[in-house]
Amino acid sequence: MTHPPVIATPERSRTLLTRARILEAARRELSRDPDASLGDIAEAAGVVRRTVYGHFNGRAALVEGLVEDAAQALRQALRRALAAPRVPAADAVTELARFVLAVWPVGDRYRILLRLAPQDLGAERVAEVLAPARDMAEAIIGRGQRQGVFQASVPPAVLTRALEGHLLGLLDCVNGGAWSDDGTGTATAALIAMGVTAGHAATCVRGLVRPEGDGA
Repeated sequence: MTHPPVIATPERSRTLLTRARILEAARRELSRDPDASLGDIAEAAGVVRRTVYGHFNGRAALVEGLVEDAAQALRQALRRALAAPRVPAADAVTELARFVLAVWPVGDRYRILLRLAPQDLGAERVAEVLAPARDMAEAIIGRGQRQGVFQASVPPAVLTRALEGHLLGLLDCVNGGAWSDDGTGTATAALIAMGVTAGHAATCVRGLVRPEGDGA
């Protein structure tokens, strides 16, 4: 049985735009003050508090909306990383650099969730959101170990969690004002942590950010 396509009526479009505006205001306000109230968020979104409750029945639901937005953005970033042209011989160093460069902007945009997680999210929900990234990273790290380009004294699953901790730790440093990066420094540091030499790591990341032959 097939279902007819959902037609975006003007009213539905307005509803979706209002919801998106509330979520964007929540992201900004919670980044400024993790204890921002729904009233603060409503004011920042240019709506009344009742409108916020019309879309989200409380703070937990609003945070979950941000989490779902972050999860969707992460899935899209991973799909783009997978769709990128394959490198010769499935070079795991380049694949891992591409992976970090793909996920960093998503993490940077939604990094406030790191400070909300202890009070608003459970460990299971966090694991669910991160699962696709963990799976991809573990596959890349495993290939790198088999290719002999990553250190192999630690199992891929453990190295994957170490990489995750590295990325989340740097994002929290951005929250605290101690770190600022467009992803290149983070990707270079991630490769070095996997056992890649500093020179090779920097050259690899530089080649992805500015392809060879681009003299700009």
